[in-house]
Amino acid sequence: MAVEKGIATRYNTQTKTSRLGLQQAAAKSFRKHWQLYLLILPPAMFFLIFKYYPILNAVLAFKDYNVIKGIWGSPWVGFKHFRLFFENPLFWTLMKNTIYISGYLLLVGFPIPILLALAINEVRNERFKRLVQLVTFAPYFISMVVMVSIIMLFLAPRLGFVNVVLNHMGLDSINFLGEPGMFRSIYVWSDVWQTAGYYSVIFLAALAGVDPSLYEAAKVDGASRFQKIVHVDLPGILPTIVVVLILNVGNVMAIGFEKVYLLQNPLNTVNSEIIATYVYKVGLLNANYSFATAVGLFNSVINLILLVVVNGLAKRFANNSIW
Repeated sequence: MAVEKGIATRYNTQTKTSRLGLQQAAAKSFRKHWQLYLLILPPAMFFLIFKYYPILNAVLAFKDYNVIKGIWGSPWVGFKHFRLFFENPLFWTLMKNTIYISGYLLLVGFPIPILLALAINEVRNERFKRLVQLVTFAPYFISMVVMVSIIMLFLAPRLGFVNVVLNHMGLDSINFLGEPGMFRSIYVWSDVWQTAGYYSVIFLAALAGVDPSLYEAAKVDGASRFQKIVHVDLPGILPTIVVVLILNVGNVMAIGFEKVYLLQNPLNTVNSEIIATYVYKVGLLNANYSFATAVGLFNSVINLILLVVVNGLAKRFANNSIW
């Protein structure tokens, strides 16, 4: 017993000493770099107030919300709302639509900015390069509401530009937004047009960091432009590609709500109703806050699992990851 007490006392003493050392080191670092700590204070407060603190209210998913009693005073119901969602006939439709649209967008929208960045990087005329960057980058700054309005005007059944061209070619008009099978392609390809230029900037920045001596060595070896892209450019930006891919996969279930909701109509709902729009309709329009919170929490947990799994796979096979 005496030996055990001695070991426990020594352990406690070492712990206290270690904590004291850490506190002194932190105080010294703060005095030395207080300007940097002051600089990170606003973003830190932003994340604490608007990102982490609201997580506490996720407890609403396990309660029957009562306006009078409030979130913490409402009665516990366990996994009742999760069971209701899983047993809902719409569950598999929502999952299918969300995964289908997100997978389609990932499959098409992920490689195109890489190809665009590689193509722009190969342009030797600086004025033309800047023009291409401007033209491809500008759509990103268009408001989502304006973007959806443009899509609707272009695809309008009677006076839309696309249908006018089809009519001049002797073809019948098509109600694009009224055809459920066309909704996913309209959403994905319009999103690619709007965001490809913006995301290509990330890969252009990575290409700027590739060692110039590698290009010189490739030139000495007689490599063609295509061979330089395959053996110099792509390996040079591979870490950036992996990180962007991990982040994109981690957001598979978090597909943008605004654009889907604005493009949605009764004719295409069968393919356009996703988890995000369902949460909005159930939670805000029908005031079923507990059920909507449960569905949103389920969606976030799936995203987190995907992010952790893909990050682990990237770390194992590509030797690169977020953490």
